[in-house]
Amino acid sequence: MYQFRLCLLLFISSIVSLQAQQQKKYNSSEIYEAVQKLNVLGSVLYIAAHPDDENTRLISYMSNEVKARTAYLSLTRGDGGQNLIGPEIRELLGVIRTQELLAARRIDGGEQRFTRANDFGYSKHPDETLEIWNKDEVLSDVVWAIREFKPDVIINRFDHRRAGQTHGHHTTSALLSLEAFDLANDATKYSNQLELTETWQPKRLFYNTSWWRYGSQEEFDKVDKTNMLNFDIGVYYPSKGMSNNEVASLASSQHLCQGFGRLSLRGSQQEYIEFLKGQPLDKKDNIFEGIDTSWNRVKGGKPIEEILKSVENNFNFKNPASHLPELLEAYKLIQKLDNKHWKTVKTKEIKTIIEACTGLYLEVSANTPNAAPNSEVILNMEVLNRSSAKIDLTSYQLSTLNKGISKNMALASNQKLNFKESITIPANSNYTTPYWLNKKSTLGMYNVENQELIGLPETPRTVFVDFNLMIAGTPISFTKPVIYRYSKPEKGELYRPFEIVPIVSASLSDKVYIFENDQQKEIEVTVKAGKDIIEGYVQLAYPNGWEVFPQKQKIEIVNKGDIQKVVFTVIPPKNQSEGLITPMVNIDGEFYTDELIEIDYAHIPFQTVLIPSESKVVRLNIEKRGNNIGYIEGAGDVVPESLRQIGYNVTIIKPEQISPENLTNFDAIVVGIRAYNIVDELKFKQKFLLDYVKEGGNLIIQYNTNRRLKVDNIAPYNLKLSRDRVTDENAEVRILEPNHPILNYPNKITKEDFKGWVQERGLYFPNEWSKEFTPLLASNDKGETSKEGALLVASYGKGNYIYTGLSFFREFPAGVLGSYRLFANLLSAKKTDNPSFKN
Repeated sequence: MYQFRLCLLLFISSIVSLQAQQQKKYNSSEIYEAVQKLNVLGSVLYIAAHPDDENTRLISYMSNEVKARTAYLSLTRGDGGQNLIGPEIRELLGVIRTQELLAARRIDGGEQRFTRANDFGYSKHPDETLEIWNKDEVLSDVVWAIREFKPDVIINRFDHRRAGQTHGHHTTSALLSLEAFDLANDATKYSNQLELTETWQPKRLFYNTSWWRYGSQEEFDKVDKTNMLNFDIGVYYPSKGMSNNEVASLASSQHLCQGFGRLSLRGSQQEYIEFLKGQPLDKKDNIFEGIDTSWNRVKGGKPIEEILKSVENNFNFKNPASHLPELLEAYKLIQKLDNKHWKTVKTKEIKTIIEACTGLYLEVSANTPNAAPNSEVILNMEVLNRSSAKIDLTSYQLSTLNKGISKNMALASNQKLNFKESITIPANSNYTTPYWLNKKSTLGMYNVENQELIGLPETPRTVFVDFNLMIAGTPISFTKPVIYRYSKPEKGELYRPFEIVPIVSASLSDKVYIFENDQQKEIEVTVKAGKDIIEGYVQLAYPNGWEVFPQKQKIEIVNKGDIQKVVFTVIPPKNQSEGLITPMVNIDGEFYTDELIEIDYAHIPFQTVLIPSESKVVRLNIEKRGNNIGYIEGAGDVVPESLRQIGYNVTIIKPEQISPENLTNFDAIVVGIRAYNIVDELKFKQKFLLDYVKEGGNLIIQYNTNRRLKVDNIAPYNLKLSRDRVTDENAEVRILEPNHPILNYPNKITKEDFKGWVQERGLYFPNEWSKEFTPLLASNDKGETSKEGALLVASYGKGNYIYTGLSFFREFPAGVLGSYRLFANLLSAKKTDNPSFKN
């Protein structure tokens, strides 16, 4: 069973790393570097909590300078963060951030792993974190990662001794790593894993420290460093034409949705790691001290080392294929190794080198980007040998067929062969979607039962081709996933993954429908065909007390990929109510209820996500004043769409359109989240916004971080942002000014309006403000002082300036009733028909 597991891992890792990507074409320098890495049998596992927590400088250094097999274990996929490039939040943001991590690893040379922990948002203490995460499950996943990857050395990004001083997820990652370090070698712990792997004891555990841990370089200079190792991670790589820091900067810049695009760094730089546990170091200049990282590490490795060291020392940059006899001999010896772990790892590495040396090009492109089960797909295969080596294509095996297809054809040098095969996607095929989203999750954990999937960055592809070759008399096979290759006149050649999709999917136009009164609304359902000739009907599942007309509507779609839109009339109850509606498409007696979401950003592969199609419907008792709202977009949210839901006319104001003339006719101007962090033009336009307030306007600023502000003065009076936040979404909210018009007009705001909030109360509250501001609300997390900066109001000239750190951008998509009522009051703040309004 264990031998089978290793073969499966080899298969999965070989296709996951390439899915949806144009094949990497190695130049001679890259082949040489791969040979160097082939000759190192050492490994490092870096552990932290989120995407963008990882130190790409150190990962790159370990991978490219030390040549160790290096991986980053991120406990979460970053689902609870913010998105600076689009509207995706929660699980869809986790999909994006997963791909950004993989993009970073493709640059810095590392591998990527995860646990099942769900990033539920900011946490102030590991105790709070582990109340929401299932500690035993996350710990088991860390143990699983260690047993699978088998690191000699583990490096923690965060300090386990700093509970309560930093993000609770951060400290928790270090605490769990410390515990797992010992448990991974204990066969009585998580023994079910041992059916698929074996115990493992890492040799050392370190903490990646730096001056930021101590507040300043001056303070760090005073620290006793006798228990630390340091390296110059600014080393220059002539073969890359870049320094290690430049490689690392490119890698970290892949985290675009978190705003991590940055300038490249060059020059000498010291990196420090503090020894925590394991085999002591004598010389303190080598994390692998006392660990044999040569081929001598494994039984039967000596002759392999002799061959491969000769290749490395005499590498032919002009003709790497000249080393093919030696590489094939080493490949055959690797297949005889008893050490299953290193046999698996090094087989994958040497096959990549052999493929690169021969200039082999093996590609399988479908005639369509996606297909439904039982659908026919045409595969176009390209096989090319760009060397003088004697290579024969003996056969290829399609994953959808039981038998291989014999070819027995010589691959003449630089003579391309093309083959075409028709396949039928099996009826029982799983749809292509992130595996961790297949089952309903909890606030703290994703539900993944298949142990072999846990930790994988992506769902393994199930449609692929094995090319069975004979290279200079040695049988060797290469697995290639099916992709979709196409071109656009304005972009050139493009690649997408080949996806398996349902025969039909359905989506609602909005995730939340707010009924501000008992009047009916028309709700549009979009049905998309996953194959040709779709006939059936669609209906809505809806909560008790609501009515929907008609009950069913017919669906007829001729061509795959086309859509049909139908409209249902939804009538809410007379009184306040909320629930879920779900489109149900019936095709031949089977219901389809999933929505197909496509995520398309240039810096990551195209993503297809299937999630249950459902939207929240809310009958809300709400009053509002004003109608025309101007919205200046920030980092991406659905606030404009949410305000339209309750009847406002919302106009998006582009930064270049901000002028006195364009602002005059709006009843209120709302500035999107983090706009002052990312919109450069606001440094020049802020004066127009403040003048708008001075002349009687109503300006509402949503949260910004306290770093990298684009303006000197975010408000007309002194206002200082901080990192204060209330992470407990159920924390008590105290009303400081119960008689203030904003809390009474046009809706009476009470503590009931703060029930059912999600993820948090708010973030980055101001902690200093001038006397002109009136704080309206107070709240705090358990054991902390009161935070009163969540909602501040000030009169300025004839108008009103409002700053709020409340997380409306999270509450609106969740359909939180009270958040809509309170925001309606903010938008109504300047209305002159409320003579009692004054601050």
